[in-house]
Amino acid sequence: MVKRAMSRVPTDLEIIAAVADELPVGVWVARAPGGEFVYANRTFAEIMGQAGRTDVAVGEYAAPYGIYGRDGKLYPEGRMPFVRALEQRTTVIVDDIVIHRADGRQVYIRASAKPVFDAAGTLTHVVIAFIDITREVDAERARAESEARLQRAQRMESIGKLAGGIAHDFNNLLASIKLVASGLRRSEADPEKLRDLELVDEVTERAVQLTRALVGFAGRGKNLAQRVSINQVVRSMGALLRRTIDQRIVVAIELGASRGDVIGDVSQLEQIVMNLGVNARDAMPDGGRMVLATADVVLDEESARALPPLRPGPYVLLEVADDGAGIDPAIRDRIFEPYFTTKAQDASRGSGLGLATVYGIVESHHGAIEVRDGTPRGTRMRILLPAAPPAERSTASSAARPAVRMGRGTVLLVEDDPLVRLATRRALESIGYAVVSAADGAEAVELFRPKPREFAVVMLDMVMPRMDGRATYLALRAIRADVPVLLTTGYARNEEVQAILDLGVRAFLPKPADVESLSAALARLIESTP
Repeated sequence: MVKRAMSRVPTDLEIIAAVADELPVGVWVARAPGGEFVYANRTFAEIMGQAGRTDVAVGEYAAPYGIYGRDGKLYPEGRMPFVRALEQRTTVIVDDIVIHRADGRQVYIRASAKPVFDAAGTLTHVVIAFIDITREVDAERARAESEARLQRAQRMESIGKLAGGIAHDFNNLLASIKLVASGLRRSEADPEKLRDLELVDEVTERAVQLTRALVGFAGRGKNLAQRVSINQVVRSMGALLRRTIDQRIVVAIELGASRGDVIGDVSQLEQIVMNLGVNARDAMPDGGRMVLATADVVLDEESARALPPLRPGPYVLLEVADDGAGIDPAIRDRIFEPYFTTKAQDASRGSGLGLATVYGIVESHHGAIEVRDGTPRGTRMRILLPAAPPAERSTASSAARPAVRMGRGTVLLVEDDPLVRLATRRALESIGYAVVSAADGAEAVELFRPKPREFAVVMLDMVMPRMDGRATYLALRAIRADVPVLLTTGYARNEEVQAILDLGVRAFLPKPADVESLSAALARLIESTP
């Protein structure tokens, strides 16, 4: 007679364990009050990166299990979910735990600790459910970063509008000074007074460069690709940095590039210098020396291969160096990643986008950027940009001031600023023109409508109340299709300006301009008008 083997009936604990292993929640059970390990399911081990430990108990959980707080420090033993459940004798939910696993992964945890009582009311065990909330935390962090980026973008947009408005008003003031000074210079015979007037002109021009640098930094419109002097960019942005950063930092400018010109977007190139300058500033919290330098570089085949995507040929080097603490080699390969930053995360220390923005601008200009150690310490950020082809040189002496070109005919002057309107009117009359003035576009259209052929030129400001330059030009063109317009503005030749020129405006004169430039622009426009 054959005896059949009897199958063993699973115990209650085995049944519970088999079910618990399939749960998507980590389960851990320990005895109270000592915290001796009783049971942990498979999901607990997957979350923690290790199984439940029998060698630890209450008061010694943090280090063995890799339990940290969101501040990066070991989680306090007195605030562990097990301890809280013992003390409060009720279910406790904790969601500020970060598990630092041995494989380097960090897992954010929500722990729900429930005390278990026997029939006599004695607390015998604590059961803790662990839920992986890493995705939830990452999503919340991404949302917060997105909101912060939006707020920063809105702040920068507001700053841009404010800077643009200030620059426009400053350029109007400078335009008045420049026109008056150049008019006085034409009629002045005293050498001493002429030197004073030349000094006024030079100071005015330096003020213009500072204003344009401020506008470029604030991002007032994207400039068109054009021939840009890197030396001039460094000169103007260096002056701006000297006025805005910690005075304990010495900003030295070394312009060694003789070619110095590239084809690019001047506002973006200014942003490169400003971003690298701010980075250098942050590397020297106790002061130091920052160097903004340019140089001519010619790459051969071997050196070009080391800096993809560059090819052999002439380049302009832009270098920003500091004598700060330098960059840790361990993170050097990551510094151009968006949102990667070693700075404290607050509104004043940046978002980790500065170097990523620089990298993107350099790439769009077909250049390359490399990081080198400073000498004897610090960091050197080196940017190589393709040199522009040699410009055609004028046979006239660059030191000679162009002669004023006298004119005739009537100019319709459309300018909302009364000081600029008065200075421009006087300058126009001094070189032979009759002038009819309008304080805005609407008034200009009403003056133009009855006698459109009597005006040799319309001198039109771009930024005005009621009707701006674009609307005014369209209204004038509807009256006279071939209306000759000289567009003027305190902004650089950017996309907004180009949009008006594309409508048919044939001439553009940036503010401020002297009498010589004004007379030449008017003469060329009149000569080209049928």
